[in-house]
Amino acid sequence: MRASKVVRLAKEVLRIEALAISRLRSRIGKNFETVVQWMADCKGRVILTGMGKPGFIARKIAATMASTGTPAFFLHPAEAVHGDFGIVTSRDLVIAISQSGESEEVVRLLPLMKKKGVKLVALTSVPGSSLGKNADIVLDLGVRREACPLNLAPSASTTASLAMGDALALSLLKKKGFRSEDFAELHPGGSLGRRLLKVGEIMRTGKANPLVGVKTTVRQALLKITASRAGSCTIVDRHRRLVGVFTDGDLRRHLRSQGEKILNRPVAQLATLKAHYIQKERLAEEAFHIMESLRIDELPVVDKARRVVGLLDVQDLMRAERV
Repeated sequence: MRASKVVRLAKEVLRIEALAISRLRSRIGKNFETVVQWMADCKGRVILTGMGKPGFIARKIAATMASTGTPAFFLHPAEAVHGDFGIVTSRDLVIAISQSGESEEVVRLLPLMKKKGVKLVALTSVPGSSLGKNADIVLDLGVRREACPLNLAPSASTTASLAMGDALALSLLKKKGFRSEDFAELHPGGSLGRRLLKVGEIMRTGKANPLVGVKTTVRQALLKITASRAGSCTIVDRHRRLVGVFTDGDLRRHLRSQGEKILNRPVAQLATLKAHYIQKERLAEEAFHIMESLRIDELPVVDKARRVVGLLDVQDLMRAERV
């Protein structure tokens, strides 16, 4: 059965847009590297601008940069020529997006940028355009045809602009040494931010963290586990350093093989002594991956001296994700 015209058109749109992105790879070179260095060295802000559909792309790129540690914002070119350009300083870097390089509102900003001495980067497919000629550096998108059947609606060009913007933002992230911990600080809300909480922020402490000594009996350990409503207890030495973990799984295994006589034995004899643990400074997301890969429900939390400071339960992670 032949595909309908709609299906064929949709596939052609995706083919053209995918081609626009793939061709960008050959255009990444010295100019791109210089722009990333400029952004890394920028003492002001990275300002994105563009009119119409490119403006929406500029907003997204600015948001990505801001969320990954680079002060950035979107400046509407039409509003800029009516006073908003006053927010721009000579310390800033401007990235202007225009497929043709002749967008009227963007072109009107060019004399203002030159007068203020702002570094200007152009994202355009026409390096010889007004924007291209006035820019300090041109990142040529190389889009010669839109995916639109009429070759009018911005489509392949905006897709390429977005991809180039992501490449800039994420290359800059890497160059600046931006870490997961930094990302967490900038995303305190939402499930993403909660996944990036530190273990120390959600671990169980005090009575909710059952600790026992090496000579504690299994019976005593069970009472402590029950009182804390946990699924395990952590065995520590007299300096509170981690010795091992005794879980309900350990209890079931030994009960099956030895019966109730184990209740009066020291819990350290039946515990898992080479227990996995995590430091309180690590991310909750990392703890979740450890627990998932090892198929365990609880994980002792230690400080840098390997002293036990808390207990992390998989339910704590799940609750943090749902809040």
